[in-house]
Amino acid sequence: MPLRPSRLALIPLISALLLTLLTPPASAADPNTAYLMAHFTGESATGEQIYFATSTDGLHWTDLNASQPVLTSTVGEKGVRDPSLVRSPAGDRYWLLATDLRIASGKGWDVAMHSGSTSLVVWESTDLVTWSAPRLVDVAGGIPSAGCAWAPEAIYDPASGDYVVYWATISPAGGNDKARIWYSRTRDFRTFSAAQLYIDRPGTQGIIDTQIIEVPNSTGGYRYVRASGDGQISVEGSNQILGTWTRLGDLSGLGLTGAQVEGPILHQFNGRNEWGLWVDQYSSGRGYLPLTTTDPANLSSYRIRSATEYTLGAGRKRHGTILPITQAQYNALNAEWAVATTRIQSYNFTDRFVRHANFDARIDADVSPAADAQWRIVPGLAGGGGYVSIESVNFPGHYLRHSNHDFALAANDATAGFAADATFKQVPGLADATGVSFQSYSQPTRYLRHYSFLLRLDEITTATGRADATFRLN
Repeated sequence: MPLRPSRLALIPLISALLLTLLTPPASAADPNTAYLMAHFTGESATGEQIYFATSTDGLHWTDLNASQPVLTSTVGEKGVRDPSLVRSPAGDRYWLLATDLRIASGKGWDVAMHSGSTSLVVWESTDLVTWSAPRLVDVAGGIPSAGCAWAPEAIYDPASGDYVVYWATISPAGGNDKARIWYSRTRDFRTFSAAQLYIDRPGTQGIIDTQIIEVPNSTGGYRYVRASGDGQISVEGSNQILGTWTRLGDLSGLGLTGAQVEGPILHQFNGRNEWGLWVDQYSSGRGYLPLTTTDPANLSSYRIRSATEYTLGAGRKRHGTILPITQAQYNALNAEWAVATTRIQSYNFTDRFVRHANFDARIDADVSPAADAQWRIVPGLAGGGGYVSIESVNFPGHYLRHSNHDFALAANDATAGFAADATFKQVPGLADATGVSFQSYSQPTRYLRHYSFLLRLDEITTATGRADATFRLN
């Protein structure tokens, strides 16, 4: 006699079927409309941690969390560099990999290269907002005389259904103590196969900072393109992640050598056949520089973007990663870590607010568009704790900056002079301590004030001057 399910037994089955039908599509099916950048900032006390920035066009970036770290390593060396964001094929899980290294501790580069950590730091998330505690994974410990494990990256391999994780390790072999790229496989970023040698340049030439991107429709003739630091920023193409790679050229023809730039980031712009290659201008300390192309395999097609075509936000951005994200993810990230916006109201002309107009700075009433009078008070570009900079909401990466005692809205050019002139100490109002005044960092005897409704930087000696230099934030 055949078994027949009872009506009660069918209820869970029917409920499960209805739940399946009503569940919205996985996030991987949603279109990507924005971008998330993860990076570190340098060797300062908190610079070797994880910072986030978002963008709607892939060129103009806004720092999250007031340019402060969003993730802090509590394991290993308690510092991280070179972060990489990895998304699962289904879009339901993310991993963030980073170098376990803290130069700010005073250990020095020689120790870091030859007696450093052989582990990677790994975080895990399902939504890019809530992250697991960091964990250490010793990927390079089995490499003979391994001195480090730097700049980890990972790419999903559809042929094997797992991820190829690759990084640079400095170790002696064949008479040369240098950096080579090694790889391991994993399905869960917890258990890894034994490290295997991946890329070894001839002779004494080392290689670091490799990043691979899959190219839809094999634009340029290759399914995969990778960029590496090997004395130059070299670009290669292949049709298999672990197959044979063809050298396509380097960036020296654009005047960018390995002595000037490192840490390449490859990404595709959302919704179009255009790619970005960002390089970290480490030798000059200017942070990232974007190049764009419609054919990542053709080095002659790369174009360096001018300083007027991109902004990097408030914080200096060192070796990082760019991940395309959906509008919902963009909204969630900004809701979690956005800096509050404010208006800067004149104390003695209460109907007027600090605004920019054609990049000039003044106080006006009835500001239109309203965003011209909206600002983010962010940590100072110079001066450390206790200092602030005033960033435009609708022109991210542009700040109130004085020059010859006049104020304008100007794009951060990453120079020390700009940082100093765009930094202030926020102090109790000179005319009313319940308000605020902004004391110049580079000229501390002078304050931001309005005069004939234009912003100036002046020494304040009169009651009128004190009133003109006092504001309220609302």
